[in-house]
Amino acid sequence: MSTALAILLFVLIAGLAGALLARLSNNEPANNDATPDSTANDEQPADSLNTLIDAVNQKLPQTQCAQCGYPGCRPYATAIIEDDVAINQCPPGGEGLIEELAQYLGKEVIPPDALKGEKKPTQVAKIIEPDCIGCTLCILACPVDAIVGASRYMHTVIADHCTGCELCIPPCPVDCIELIPVAVPLQQWNWPKPS
Repeated sequence: MSTALAILLFVLIAGLAGALLARLSNNEPANNDATPDSTANDEQPADSLNTLIDAVNQKLPQTQCAQCGYPGCRPYATAIIEDDVAINQCPPGGEGLIEELAQYLGKEVIPPDALKGEKKPTQVAKIIEPDCIGCTLCILACPVDAIVGASRYMHTVIADHCTGCELCIPPCPVDCIELIPVAVPLQQWNWPKPS
């Protein structure tokens, strides 16, 4: 009986603590003396900036390849909005992405930055499994966790998750990773856009 009473008392206290924390998290800040014009005139509210960053991030190809000079697509989208970085830094997106971003952001269409690389056909990494020594360096390099395996055991790539970013190739000490082109299924094939 005393165990059941202790459990009931614990549940009641936990529920009250949860309700109190929920109420405290919903309260407005105590300092309401700040004027709405206390921010600089040229700054946008944080919510609209985040919305704009999210929209640009959704347009990026999500390969997380870092060819743009940023560690992933979200940091590049943030730099485009907050730091006015050029919209032509994403080789996987190519000219189509540049045109889409230019139209969305009201910017001029500019040619892709050749120093960042060139658009390649869709590809995925493939580990030559008999040559794999299980060093796990490719697992650490993969930004989308598309490589599975354990230390000193063979690794493999989950092709459905691989973005073909090529970041797993340089750290491999035995060169057992290759990129293979992805065959586009007939249901997804489209005529290329005219240039």
